[in-house]
Amino acid sequence: MSTIPTWHAFLKPVLEVMSDGRQWPSRALKEAVCDHVGLTPEQRAEKLGDGDSRALNRVGWALSALYRAKAVDKPARGVNVITDFGREFLAAHPGIITDADVKSLPVWNEYEPTRRPSTRTATLVAREFDESDDPTELIEAGIQSFEADAAAELIRRLQEQHPDFFEQVVVDLLNAMGYGGAEQRGQRIGRSGDGGVDGVIDQDALGLSQIYVQAKRYAADNAVQRPELQGFIGALAGRGATQGVFVTTSRFSQGARDYADSIPQRIVLIDGPRLAELMIQYRVGVQVKKTYDVVEVDEDYFD
Repeated sequence: MSTIPTWHAFLKPVLEVMSDGRQWPSRALKEAVCDHVGLTPEQRAEKLGDGDSRALNRVGWALSALYRAKAVDKPARGVNVITDFGREFLAAHPGIITDADVKSLPVWNEYEPTRRPSTRTATLVAREFDESDDPTELIEAGIQSFEADAAAELIRRLQEQHPDFFEQVVVDLLNAMGYGGAEQRGQRIGRSGDGGVDGVIDQDALGLSQIYVQAKRYAADNAVQRPELQGFIGALAGRGATQGVFVTTSRFSQGARDYADSIPQRIVLIDGPRLAELMIQYRVGVQVKKTYDVVEVDEDYFD
């Protein structure tokens, strides 16, 4: 049994180390946190099955959680800095900071993927694992946790990019989903005077069937309202189109959803959580970090 504190126990030390206001490279920050909490050489020497440091891995989990909670920001690749909210959060918790404190923040669940885990898996994600847990459920819970963190970071990255970049991401996603065929016939057409259409997907080689795309890079608190959807429907009508996809990094108001359900055109609405889920599923903007093989005895071999 490891004597290294659980990753939750590193939440406050990470913020304490970063409270100096420096821009911390990730590796240096993790090492500084280990120094701050006084880990022994033996604890630092502990390795995971893949050879990675167990201590640095747990500090990394805490750092990831704080980033998702917007207590930490990443101004550049591999660089971390405490935010104003992070300072306030640290000051508001003179004692320990628990994972429940972080996960109770409204921002934590802004971009949870829409695919919900089982109740059992959700419980595992929400607490520290122990040896009595089912190994298969632990794996599922771990994957859910990784995906939730990736989803939140995906949307935040998209919100920081130029609108043209976001439009291309949406087209790339629809191509990856197969809507442009093997030739990936989707293309971005967003430009000044585009008439409210940002992309078009040819469903067949001759372009006889087309899906038009509207992409809105909105902040989390800025919902797409009915007038924006009406404008998109008008753009479709001007092109003689009957189907379209409206994608946003935020959400749709109930009025916008009701309007989409009431019109004869087939309009698919994709909000931030669904967008992040699809990007993860179809590997757009993400890469596989690590794979694990789960083995069992080959009964055929022994027959």
